[in-house]
Amino acid sequence: MSLQCKLIFFTHINMIRKATIKDAKSIAHIYNYYIKTSVATFAENPLNEQEMIVNINKSIFWFVYIIDTEIVGYAYASKWKERSAYSKSVEISVYLKPDFLGNGIGSALYSKLLDELKKLKIHAVIGGISLPNKASQQLHTKFGFEKVAHFKEVGFKFNKWIDVGYWELILK
Repeated sequence: MSLQCKLIFFTHINMIRKATIKDAKSIAHIYNYYIKTSVATFAENPLNEQEMIVNINKSIFWFVYIIDTEIVGYAYASKWKERSAYSKSVEISVYLKPDFLGNGIGSALYSKLLDELKKLKIHAVIGGISLPNKASQQLHTKFGFEKVAHFKEVGFKFNKWIDVGYWELILK
């Protein structure tokens, strides 16, 4: 690596922080990319800033990954189900700008999110993955999630049927 490359790498300020409603536009921009281009989400209509604010406000935790001043990814935890008996179970997700995939950002976000969920004494963490999605499967497995369910053809997007798998991690 040249000295110039090292200087550029070390001059970037990377941080993870809790998301605020001021981040909604940037978060929506990232999410809308996946709505339009992939089956990583089954949403089919892009979200505007106000709709994303509602999502941020109803989630348990929402973290953003920032490089310099740019939000390049986010992860969040939301209720698994509404009934009170599920109060110690959550579903988590992570999304990154496409240019930032494969650089450890998703892992950093999940690590922060899982640490915070442990502090809340959350018991079960669930990740739903539309299949196939090797990168997401590897991310969940890396953190100790185990595949616990596979639903065939439960989603229909881009004129094709999509399977969904569920991975679960019991926090100790």
